[in-house]
Amino acid sequence: MSFPIARALLRFANRARNNWLDRHQTPANFWIHLIGIPVAVAGVPLLFLTDWYWGIGALVLGYFLQWVGHRIEGNDVGEFIPIKRALGLPVVAIAPQHTAKYSAPPAP
Repeated sequence: MSFPIARALLRFANRARNNWLDRHQTPANFWIHLIGIPVAVAGVPLLFLTDWYWGIGALVLGYFLQWVGHRIEGNDVGEFIPIKRALGLPVVAIAPQHTAKYSAPPAP
């Protein structure tokens, strides 16, 4: 049997994972995100389960941690990239110190 939708979803998930790993290569950025993402995600249900300021606080703290990680890495926060592109602003998707592996080798 063939499962084209499942294969397409796996290809998409693999590309998304590789993109995420490319954008989070500095160990400090990677580990800060492992804290910041769950804190930000936890903020959404906290908005409905407790006083609103706990949810807002978790969202702000989680995104702040991720922003700090991207400052350390030297690239833009992923959620800001589409906005910056739409406004015609320059975008740093992958930090310059990590782009060497993506550029073509120099001509002999």
